[in-house]
Amino acid sequence: MHLDETQIASNWQDLMSVIDKEFTGDRRDKLIEMYTFFEERMMLMPASSFEHFHNCFAGGYVDHILRVIKCAKQNYMLWQGMGSDCSGYTQEELVFAALNHDLGKVGTRELEMYKPNPSEWHRKNQGKIYEINPEIPFMSVPDRSLLLLNEFDIKFSQNEMMGIKLHDGLYDDSNKPYFIAFRPESRMRINLPIILHHADHMASQIEYEMWKNDSSTAVKQTKKVARKAYNNKTVSGANDSAKDLFKDLFGDAK
Repeated sequence: MHLDETQIASNWQDLMSVIDKEFTGDRRDKLIEMYTFFEERMMLMPASSFEHFHNCFAGGYVDHILRVIKCAKQNYMLWQGMGSDCSGYTQEELVFAALNHDLGKVGTRELEMYKPNPSEWHRKNQGKIYEINPEIPFMSVPDRSLLLLNEFDIKFSQNEMMGIKLHDGLYDDSNKPYFIAFRPESRMRINLPIILHHADHMASQIEYEMWKNDSSTAVKQTKKVARKAYNNKTVSGANDSAKDLFKDLFGDAK
């Protein structure tokens, strides 16, 4: 999957519209300031480094964030409709956490986190399209997200902090005490982190399926072109070993 120049620009405008419509006052102004600061980098960055993860392509990050926001809103309505108590936080807090849950992937003010992988072997054989910038000191994505918000003097509530910190659910071992509690007083007081985790997981799964379907289509097209060339005897003059290699690569699929 890939986005063209027009789609990337349109997604960025949609993201800035979310900030303009969902937030007010000083916080909106400071969010716009921060996102404008990172605009060029963020518009083009991927959401992950491996093609089989999610949205590993130019513009993938913003596309992912927009999808998570939509999924979070839909999940919120579903939970409410099923009788869940969502009174402990506001929809603005949910959207803020969804908007900034992966902010740390942008890197630091000076350094980007994702760099194109120069190794052709790793790109072809492992699907590792990007690599993590080794110049950036290690920090978890949620921790860097909160750090960046703090650096730009963007205030956030405890609910928003917990949503950002815990959005990876049990994929992050450090979140285990929050999700697996054996005493009532140790359980999470709000379901915002759970709803956001489900939204992020849903968006990532959808993006994986989109990649999988695109990849499957590309493979079928490759086989179709190759089979047509074979049937047209483009390789009819090839020796037996070359024909055997062809069959090893493409089999008898039509």
